[in-house]
Amino acid sequence: MLRLGLTGGIASGKSAVAAMLRDLCFPVLSADPLSHKLMEPGQPAHKEILQEFGAAIAEGPQNQIDRAKLAAIVFAEPTKLARLNAILHPRVEKAMLQQFAEWERSGTYDAAFIEAALLVEAGFEKQLNGLVVAWCSPGQQLERLLARGMSDREARRRLAAQMPVDEKLKYATYTIDCSQTMAGTLAQVQALAAKLHKRHSLD
Repeated sequence: MLRLGLTGGIASGKSAVAAMLRDLCFPVLSADPLSHKLMEPGQPAHKEILQEFGAAIAEGPQNQIDRAKLAAIVFAEPTKLARLNAILHPRVEKAMLQQFAEWERSGTYDAAFIEAALLVEAGFEKQLNGLVVAWCSPGQQLERLLARGMSDREARRRLAAQMPVDEKLKYATYTIDCSQTMAGTLAQVQALAAKLHKRHSLD
C-alpha cells in the first residue's frame, strides 16, 4: 500500500480533492480534525497548550480551547505558531503512522492518504511514498478566503504563514490544478486514481 500525502496551501482545493479521493474509495486521514481532537480536554496536548498560551484561550467548565482565540495568537506571531506546531505535530505524526499501519494490515487499499496543509513543513513527507500537491494561484486563495468571510488582513496573514505555492510544488510527486472548474479537478483526481491502481497492479 502506498502511503501518500495530500497537501496544499489554505484555500487551495485540497479538501475538495480529499473528498473526491474518498468518493473513489481511497482512505484519507485529515490532519485538521485530528489536531482538533488532540486539543480536547483530557488529551495530553490540551494541558500543554494551556500552559503555553494561557487560560485566556479556554472556555466553559472543561476549559475547552477556543480555537479562534488560539489562531488569533499564533498567526500574529510566527514563534508562537512554531511552538503550537511543536506540541501538535509529533502527536499527529504518531496517529498518522498508526492509521496507515491499520489500513495496511487490512490489505484492502492500493494507496492511502494523509491530508494536511503543513506536511512538508512538519517533515511528514519523509514518512511517505509520495506527495500530491493541490494548488491554485495565491490570488485565488485570497479570493476564496475572503468569500469565506475572512478579513483581508487575516487572510493575508494566514497566507504569509505558509510555504509559497511555487516552493511547495517542488516537493510534488503528483499535482492537482484546482484553479479551474470542479469538473476539471475531478478529472485530474480520477486520472491520479487510475495511475495509482495501475502502479499497484504492476507491483
